[in-house]
Amino acid sequence: MIDHAHDLARVRDATDRLLAAVAELDNASLALPSRLPGWSRGHVLAHLARNADALVNVLEGRPMYASAEQRDADIERDAPRPVAVQLTDVRESAARFQAAGDTPADWTRTVELRNGVTDSAARIPFRRWAEVDLHHVDLGTGYELEHLPAEFLERETGFLAQRFAGHPDVPATRITDGSRAWSTGREADVPEITVTGRPADLLGWLAGRRDGAALEVEGGALPKLPPL
Repeated sequence: MIDHAHDLARVRDATDRLLAAVAELDNASLALPSRLPGWSRGHVLAHLARNADALVNVLEGRPMYASAEQRDADIERDAPRPVAVQLTDVRESAARFQAAGDTPADWTRTVELRNGVTDSAARIPFRRWAEVDLHHVDLGTGYELEHLPAEFLERETGFLAQRFAGHPDVPATRITDGSRAWSTGREADVPEITVTGRPADLLGWLAGRRDGAALEVEGGALPKLPPL
């Protein structure tokens, strides 16, 4: 069972960490490149603010974004803003998301995200947690995958493994950190590939944040994963 209230609390924790880190930046450092190709740190923060509002739309039954073009335009518009404005926007949009999450609702209902993707409403807080913590890493300010909470590493690894499950271009793969294991890729009675590594390295590979060089691979080459 997904505990949305628990995940909303973890979103608050992750947001507080992010805001504290961004408060240490100046306008010049905010304009520097993030770890995401083509995006400055300002782009990452603009995306986080607009994503919070987009997930409010999802929870309240509206389209997540007006359009893909509008989503991109809003991020480009907001990216160059000074640190103080970015901080206020991220903080206030996060508060709007928390307020929507605290509103009594049927958390078993199905909601629609982008590109026709559907999910349980109860999983939306965890999706927001992933946005905040992974994009905190993307800022490149010293918060690394190794700093992510152990609970998040385990759950996001499982979430991404499930996302690639059944994908025809990904060989049947067993993923393990030595104590836990997940399956992904094409269906098969026996996995073709076994990928072993530390939790942070496994998540980095699955999330497209690391190239997998630190992982051990048996049965063939490290699978190439589709973009998220």
